[in-house]
Amino acid sequence: MNHLQQYDLDRLQSCTQLVGVDEAGRGCLAGPVVATACVITAELFESKAAVMLSSRINDSKQLSAEAREAQFAILEQLQADGFISFAVAEASVDEIATHNILGATRLAMQRSLEEVASRKKFLSLPHSTAADSLFQDSEEVKLIVDGRPLKPFPYAHEGVVKGDGKSISIAMASIAAKVSRDHTMASLDNEFPEYGFAQHKGYGTLSHRAALQKYGATPIHRELFLRKVL
Repeated sequence: MNHLQQYDLDRLQSCTQLVGVDEAGRGCLAGPVVATACVITAELFESKAAVMLSSRINDSKQLSAEAREAQFAILEQLQADGFISFAVAEASVDEIATHNILGATRLAMQRSLEEVASRKKFLSLPHSTAADSLFQDSEEVKLIVDGRPLKPFPYAHEGVVKGDGKSISIAMASIAAKVSRDHTMASLDNEFPEYGFAQHKGYGTLSHRAALQKYGATPIHRELFLRKVL
């Protein structure tokens, strides 16, 4: 068992279900911000096969694109086998403009949590439309979010700085968010081939900045992020 698994196994001594949350794309010049919530229980660690599979998971920032794709396939297998449940959600470029990037990130995280909470097999939560009745900090469900605590946020949670390098559930959320967003940006590359989104995924690389200087911004660029580029 690796240190990521051990961290979450230790956390599961004080709760029944642990939910790791992370985002991808917050610092990009273009495209949505994407978040994932990933639920694990002690059942994951009771299966030798699941322990072996999940031991391959690592912080997405330490992986190549090919390795992330392979690990995303592992997540899909673990979910199909009932050992984890994860949900991916996003906030759009328009929502980033409206709420700023931090507000949009919180929105994407909230959506991913609410989607995974709707799967009653994993989260035994009160069925209610009132935000404060979901994900209450309790002995049953604990939320851990990569980075510092989110303020404001409707659900009780704990921030774990550099959590994608500490927690298996956050690392899983990191991989799912990153791979899902990469797929979105690859699709957008077909719509805007001049910008190279399939290569840089919307980050401010030299080639991306050069394309912006040459062609201007697209509807999927974040206007506030471009002030130092255009």
